[in-house]
Amino acid sequence: MEHKAKSIRPFIGAKNFERSRSFYRDLGFREVVLFPKMSLFQTDGLGFYLQDAWVKDWIDNTMVFLEVDDVNRHWHELQKLNLTEKYKEVRLTAIRSNDWGREYFLHDPSGILWHFGEFNK
Repeated sequence: MEHKAKSIRPFIGAKNFERSRSFYRDLGFREVVLFPKMSLFQTDGLGFYLQDAWVKDWIDNTMVFLEVDDVNRHWHELQKLNLTEKYKEVRLTAIRSNDWGREYFLHDPSGILWHFGEFNK
């Protein structure tokens, strides 16, 4: 089967929709408000839908991997945003090396786990 796909956009939920919207804007995503309770957040042609919906089991099991071109640069730029000070729920885990590459972790205000990584070349 040939998909001829143009994008993939996961749906993620938010415990506090307004707080999560602010967090993702601070993280550098551009927001497009689609409906009062759903927005599209984009960067470099990639995106995801944030919705005003919170189901604990769903949120606790949501992970998103975003491949970046330089994980060290990304890490240092992220640290300058001071997101852990501005959003008390946000957690950040330092870069770690794996056999496939390097990554670090960021939990959003709802607890969604983001992986920011760079694959070995």
